[in-house]
Amino acid sequence: MKRRKAREYALQMLFQLDFGTEKPDAAFFSRFWQNLDEPQDVKKFAEDLVKGAAGHIEELDRLITENAENWVLDRMAIVDRNILRSAAYELVFKEEIPPAVVINEAIEVAKKFSMRESASFINGILDKIARIKGRA
Repeated sequence: MKRRKAREYALQMLFQLDFGTEKPDAAFFSRFWQNLDEPQDVKKFAEDLVKGAAGHIEELDRLITENAENWVLDRMAIVDRNILRSAAYELVFKEEIPPAVVINEAIEVAKKFSMRESASFINGILDKIARIKGRA
């Protein structure tokens, strides 16, 4: 399975959800995948990340805010905020995935979709979250 691709799709879906009133339901996912030809395992992992991040958004946002010194969540770049949500979900709820993998993948996604400075910003916050959750 191409988990990086799934994480990129999850970011795109979370970004879309951040702007609207949609819910991550079957209709939302169906519309998202409509013109994309991806293997089922990629779709499943991406949807799991989106459902998990959306389902725990208050807890994840609090965790991100507590570990982002001098930053307010809604002042962060939308891409960065959603990379952090997805990766924080993996760190907290997907214990079978090593924290170093989660953090590295988030950094790589940030390098592709966000600003140059975002990678180190995201790395710092996720590293703190991993340590707090006893996963570092």
